[in-house]
Amino acid sequence: TQAPDSLIEAHEGAGNTPAFRDTAYIVFERLALAAYGNRLPQLSFEIYRSIEPFTDEIRGVVVIPGSGEFVYTPTPVTLTTGYGTSAAENTHTRQGGTDWSVSMDQLASTLPNAKSVSLIVAWFGNDLRCGSCLLQPGVERRDKETTPDVWSVAGLDRSVAAVVSQKDGRPAYGGTPSDASVIAAIRDLKTRGHTVTLTPFILMDIPSGNTLPSPDGGASQPAYPWRGRITVPAVSDRTPAASSDIASFAGTATPAHFTLSGDTVVYSGPAEWSFRRMVLHQAMLAKAAGGVDAFVIGSELRGLSTVRSTATTYPFVAALIQLAAGVKSILGPSTKVTYAADWSEYFGHHPTDGSGDVTFHLDPLWASPSIDAIGIDLYWPLADWRNGRTHLDYLAGTRQITDLAYLKSNVTGGEGFDWYYASQSDRDAQLRTPITDGLGKPWVFRYKDMRSWWLNPHYNRSSGIESPSATAWVPQSKPFWLMEVGCGAVDKAANEPNVFVDPKSSENGLPHYSRGTRDDLIQRRYLRALIETFDAASADYIPGTNPTSTLTGQPMVDLARLHIYCWDARPYPAFPSNTALWGDGPNWRLGHWLNGRFASAPLSETVAALLHDYGFANFDTQSLTGIVDGYLIDRIMSAREALSPLELAFFIDTVESNGAIAFRPRGIAPAALAF
Repeated sequence: TQAPDSLIEAHEGAGNTPAFRDTAYIVFERLALAAYGNRLPQLSFEIYRSIEPFTDEIRGVVVIPGSGEFVYTPTPVTLTTGYGTSAAENTHTRQGGTDWSVSMDQLASTLPNAKSVSLIVAWFGNDLRCGSCLLQPGVERRDKETTPDVWSVAGLDRSVAAVVSQKDGRPAYGGTPSDASVIAAIRDLKTRGHTVTLTPFILMDIPSGNTLPSPDGGASQPAYPWRGRITVPAVSDRTPAASSDIASFAGTATPAHFTLSGDTVVYSGPAEWSFRRMVLHQAMLAKAAGGVDAFVIGSELRGLSTVRSTATTYPFVAALIQLAAGVKSILGPSTKVTYAADWSEYFGHHPTDGSGDVTFHLDPLWASPSIDAIGIDLYWPLADWRNGRTHLDYLAGTRQITDLAYLKSNVTGGEGFDWYYASQSDRDAQLRTPITDGLGKPWVFRYKDMRSWWLNPHYNRSSGIESPSATAWVPQSKPFWLMEVGCGAVDKAANEPNVFVDPKSSENGLPHYSRGTRDDLIQRRYLRALIETFDAASADYIPGTNPTSTLTGQPMVDLARLHIYCWDARPYPAFPSNTALWGDGPNWRLGHWLNGRFASAPLSETVAALLHDYGFANFDTQSLTGIVDGYLIDRIMSAREALSPLELAFFIDTVESNGAIAFRPRGIAPAALAF
C-alpha cells in the first residue's frame, strides 16, 4: 500500500514517480552538509518489522519510578558539581531531550495504544505502626544545587526536608519528585494525548538494622517493606486503640487547608505529615496542572483496611470514604476517583481467627458516591508449574508454562478460583483444597471470581451465619479498573507474579519454585492471557439486568483502564545500564519493567512469520518457547535454509504430524511410548 513519496512526486510529476513498494528507502530534503565537511555522511539504518501484535493490545501503563527529584521534569535541569562545573541532572542519553521526554517518546513508538497513564508519585513512610508513621516528602541529600529548577515539595525546600536513608553508601531511593515536575509531567502527558491518573504512593523508608518495634511484636521491623504491611500492633486490633492509631495516621487535614498560588500549593492546616495531607496535596497538584482524568486515593493498604476497632467496624475504610469526598471537592465531579485495592483485599475480609466471619469490608467505600470505579492491583497466579514432568498441570496435558491457552484457562480457574493451598507444605505436595463455603456461594472466597462478586448482592456473615440484609454494594453499579497488572521476566513468574527482586528489601524473592533465570516470554504470555481473556469476555459482562446500574452498554472491566506495570520514566538503555547513577538497574533483568523488552519476539511467532513469508500455511509452532532478539535474512534462500539457524540455536525438532509441519522443542515428552 506504499504511496509515492510526495517530495519526489513534486519534482517528477504525478504519474511519473514509482512507489518502490516492498522497499524501505530514505528521502532527504535540504540536508545541511556543513556539519559533515560539505559531503554526504556515512549513514546506517536498521529496518525491522514487528511480527507480534501484542504491543497494540496494551492500552494503559503505570509510569514509575515515583521517586527521583526531577525524574518527571520535561525540561533540562543542571546539577552544580563544583566551582564553575556542572552536569546534567535529568538528561542521560544522546537521543535528544531529557530522560522524561525520551522515555515518553519511546512509550509512544513502542506501545502506540497505551493512552491511559497512571503516574506514580511517592512520599516516604518511616514506621509500620500506623500510629507512629509519618508520611513525608524526601530528598536524596541536602548539599545539592540545581538550576533552573530548585526542589520543593509541600512547602519544604531541600534544607529542611527529610533525607532518605542510605544503602551501600548511596541513597536507598530517589527523592520525592518536585511539585513543579509533577505538574509539568501531567501537562506534558495531556499534550501527548494521554488520559492521566495521578496515583499518590507510599514507599517505606525503613533501613535494615532498625530498632523499631514491629506490629507483630518483634524487636525490629523488616527492611524497606511493602506498604501493605502498615497496620496497628496486633494487640490493638478490635479495640478502641485501633481507631485512635488509624486517626493519627489519617490526620485531620481538609481541602479547606489548601490553596493555590499560581502553581504553588499553599498549606495552612495543622502541622502533621499524615495520609490525608499527602493525598490532598497531590490532588491540589493535579488541579494546578489543569486537572486529571482520574485520581487514586491510595493503593494496596491492606494492613490498614482490615483493621477493626470493633468486630464489625473498619475505621480506615471510613477514612477513605471521607478522603474520596475531599478529593472530589478539589478536582470536581468530572474527575474519576478510586482506591486501588490489593487483589487479595478488594473482595472482602476473611479473618483467620476461627470466627467464621466474612465481611465485605470495602463495600461502604465501593458504594460511596465519591468513588467511580472498583480499583484493583491485580497479580493473580495463572500457573502452578514445577520442574520435571510429574507435577499436576503437566500430567493434565500442558507441556509448557508459557502455553497461552493454559494461562488463559487459569484467569477464571485454578488457584484462587477452584482451589487453594492451606499451607506451604500442601503447596509443596500439591494438596489442593477445593474452595467451598457451605452456603452455595463459593465466589465469596474466590478472589478470581470478579463476575460473581460484581453481579450479586453481598451479605456479611457473623460466625458463619449470613446477615438478612445486604451491604451497601449495588450489583453492576460500577466498573472494575485494573490499576496494576504485572508479571516479572523470570522463570515461573506466572506462579507468583506479585513478587519482585530487590536485594535491599525484605520483600525480595522469586516466584514459587523458580530457578531465578530470566524469562521475557512468560512475562509477555502472562500479560497477553489477562488482556485477551478480559477482551474476549467483555461482551458477557455487559450489565442491563439491574435497573439501578449506571453502566448500561459498558463492560464490567473498563478495558481502557487496564494498566500494565510498569513503564519507567528513565529511558532505555540508559536505565538499567547506568548503575553508577541508578542503583536499582540490576533489578530490571528479572523485574516487571516493559522498557527494552519489545525489540525481541517469541520464537513461535518468529517461525510462523517466516513460514507465512514462504507461502506455508499448514504448520504448528505453538509448542516453541524462547525469545528471539532479532533475525536477518540477508540473501535469497530456501525456507529450510532460513529456519536452520533457529533450529540449531533453540534445539528445534521439525516433524510431520497429522498432515502438518510441527515444530517442537527437542526433549519434549513423547505423545506415547512403544514397548
